[in-house]
Amino acid sequence: MRQVACRFTLTAVPFPDGNLPAAVAILDHLDTFQEEKKTKIGCFKKTEVINYTSVFNLSLTRILNNRWSVMVDLPISNNVRSSLYEHGLVNGTYVKRERNSTSSFGIGDIRFAAYRWMLDPTKYAKGNLQLGLGIKLPTGDYNYKDYFYNVGPNGTKELRPVDQSIQLGDGGTGFTFEVNTFYNFIENFGVYGNFYYLINPREQNGTRTYRETLASRLANEATMSVPDQYMFRAGFTYSVNQIKGLSVAAGVRLEGIPVNDLVGGSGDFRRPGYIWSVEPSLNYEYKKVIVFASVPFAVVRNRTQSVTDKENSIKTGTHVQGDAAFADYIINIGISTRF
Repeated sequence: MRQVACRFTLTAVPFPDGNLPAAVAILDHLDTFQEEKKTKIGCFKKTEVINYTSVFNLSLTRILNNRWSVMVDLPISNNVRSSLYEHGLVNGTYVKRERNSTSSFGIGDIRFAAYRWMLDPTKYAKGNLQLGLGIKLPTGDYNYKDYFYNVGPNGTKELRPVDQSIQLGDGGTGFTFEVNTFYNFIENFGVYGNFYYLINPREQNGTRTYRETLASRLANEATMSVPDQYMFRAGFTYSVNQIKGLSVAAGVRLEGIPVNDLVGGSGDFRRPGYIWSVEPSLNYEYKKVIVFASVPFAVVRNRTQSVTDKENSIKTGTHVQGDAAFADYIINIGISTRF
């Protein structure tokens, strides 16, 4: 699964001017899962895929007034993918059983968004609702290539597009919808909620997956899909009175890729599924600087049946469902400053 490209701090109060927040996300320890029974497939066979992903998100927000703000977000990512099957499996048979790695580095898809507090912040300081609309442009390389070993003529290496999970972009012009809300029951205790959805109308981006070389039945997965993405967060926040500027939070987090997009086709290759996580986090504010961190730990992981899986199930007369690699945890670290 691709990482959902959005970041949230715990504070829902707009800055009076503008800010320059930066966030780093590190995904590590990916295990391969299938269906809700949460069976670790690859680990038992030592064939698991291991992705190491570091993402630096650079965002610039401009507060227009106490209700409206605009934002631009640019992700820069470094990815390394270690696997066995991608470096030797040809037409269902291993030419050579050898684990190797592919990598990618560069900017991702840039996003512009506008936000509005639906209630007047001067009158509703205890709670509010913010709506956001944005556009994501295909600035990230969605056909990034690296060498795959033992798959070329006579077992040589061959330059191919890297796996969809470490491509820098998805190749689609997308539209984002966001809802951010908070409510403080008392001065130092409240609740928060965030919802994010990315609509990608484009069905596929033309980048070849080479999955048809793994097995002939995967011919309908030869091209990468451009899927929608979503995220939901909700939880409690508590300001620590003994330490000025420090607040902690605990909540749940849901993120994933749907089987069917809201707009456009949903064919070609994608790994739909979702992750439920428990997310502890903290914020520390000092003068014009806010430092924030969160570490979502996955508790439920489900790789759902894709459109191409269903097509192959009908053709073969047996249930077909691919697997996917999910992160055990994500480390989000960020800093925001006002100018």
